[in-house]
Amino acid sequence: MPAALDPLRVTALLDGLSAANLNHLARYPGEPAGRQPIHTVYGGAQLFTAQTAPRLGQLARASMATYAPSPADLADALGIPAALAETVWLRTREKLEREPVEDVRIDFEDGFGNRPDAEEDHHAERAAGEVAIGMDQGTLPPFIGIRVKVMTEELKRRAARTLDVFVSTLLERTGGRLPDNFVVTLPKVTHRAQVDTFVELLAALEDEHGLPTGTLKMELMIEITQAILGPDGRSPLPGFLDACRGRCTGAHFGTYDYTASANVTAAHQRMDHPACDFAKEMMRVAYAGTGIFLSDGATNVLPAPPHRGEGLSAAQLAENREVVHRAWRLSSSHIRHSLEGGFFQGWDLHPAQIPVRYATCYAFFLEGAEQAGQRLRNFVDKAAQATLVGDVFDDAATGQGLLNYFLRALNCGAVTVDEVLATGLTVDEIQGRSFLRILQNRRGA
Repeated sequence: MPAALDPLRVTALLDGLSAANLNHLARYPGEPAGRQPIHTVYGGAQLFTAQTAPRLGQLARASMATYAPSPADLADALGIPAALAETVWLRTREKLEREPVEDVRIDFEDGFGNRPDAEEDHHAERAAGEVAIGMDQGTLPPFIGIRVKVMTEELKRRAARTLDVFVSTLLERTGGRLPDNFVVTLPKVTHRAQVDTFVELLAALEDEHGLPTGTLKMELMIEITQAILGPDGRSPLPGFLDACRGRCTGAHFGTYDYTASANVTAAHQRMDHPACDFAKEMMRVAYAGTGIFLSDGATNVLPAPPHRGEGLSAAQLAENREVVHRAWRLSSSHIRHSLEGGFFQGWDLHPAQIPVRYATCYAFFLEGAEQAGQRLRNFVDKAAQATLVGDVFDDAATGQGLLNYFLRALNCGAVTVDEVLATGLTVDEIQGRSFLRILQNRRGA
């Protein structure tokens, strides 16, 4: 049947759509290409030293050696399937030896508290000096940053002052260099003007120190109900990201501040509370495809043994094990809940939580790796076959979801590159991160 529409009119209409399409693609570029840390360890700025990450790793290894000395112990503590226990245990132990801490946030907010200005100035300068030492000694984790205070009327000047003192001291000590993947975390954002002002502060620091525009990156913390639904009945979340002007690398959810702001009583403030699920789903919807990472919060029940010291009785050792394993199981269930909800990063507050983070992530991805690998192979095979016989292959979205599964598994260390290659993909195809592009290239070949 011949085409009935005037070609010139069609061209004009479609050309008119181009600007909107390109604007949409710029707004939603897709998954970020860089590595996402699977956890962030928060600690008070007064405690940070250049040896913090190595020390946390040492304590994490000691906790695993004491309370999960064998694969069976780890499986029993976390409910890991017996068939995966040895693999998860070995990969967790190797990770703790090689890179026990992925991300550290030097905290000048809740973990630091409200102190006299001179004292906070001192710790901002001292902590910056320790970061500079860590850069020289190679003891920093792959990701690091600071969390300043909130931009409320009471604390905005203190937040700006700490940001200035820390960044200026660090640049002075390092000759103008920042650590790799350095980021500044802005907590408890409630309205866009706070983000706008904070971005201007970052830009002013760049101007002052001769840094290229956009060098200083930031994270948003979503911790207040007003950040989810504004007074106009709309979500402010997209506006927060717009206000960052390309500086935002991630949005973190604050479990306990959020549940408190939602009037949830302390006994019921937990990571898997329905109020948290609602807020995190809003974050996912608002930020999906925008190129920023999402992070969940932390389990606040710590795996701290009640009995310490030498010469403990058998009963005391058994009680220590039970207390730590109980906290581990809770932490593992929270991490798993986050993973199932599409949040692949979270906070750790205690070094004994770190083995649980890795083991739970590894088990989560390994449990479904074989089936996901087979499905991915089938999709790729069907795509190639469809080209040969002229059929239409229209399930690229499912294929992308399976590819994302393996990208996440690779990112956290649950699987090796060789294991992903068993799906039939090449290294270049994996690194390309686009299932649609894989199909196009194979059809073209």
